[in-house]
Amino acid sequence: QVQLVESGGGLVQAGGSLRLSCAASGRTFRAYTMGWFRQAPGKEREFVSTTSAIGGKTYYADSVKGRFTISRDNAKNALYLQMNSLNPEDAAVYYCAASGNPLLITAANQYLYWGQGTQVTVSS
Repeated sequence: QVQLVESGGGLVQAGGSLRLSCAASGRTFRAYTMGWFRQAPGKEREFVSTTSAIGGKTYYADSVKGRFTISRDNAKNALYLQMNSLNPEDAAVYYCAASGNPLLITAANQYLYWGQGTQVTVSS
């Protein structure tokens, strides 16, 4: 069982930056592939980024590539998402998630555990 708690969301102007954090419980954090997803009002939840348990590889959705950076600190059981050059289309509730598959995973249904989400609002 893994419990995930996101933080770091808030209101930012277009072009600004935010850093999201996800604190995970449990001793086996390093064994999980971790991901960030987001959901805007009236839209489906969409994949943002993932970092694999094996090799710490990373992968990004095209919409955030070059602007967002995912990272993890296994010693602290923490996952991060540095978001730069934010635009109003990035506004959403952001969720972190954990998958038992050790490879890069982009499908939401492959993630077992989810946090409660943190709101990101971008003003134009």
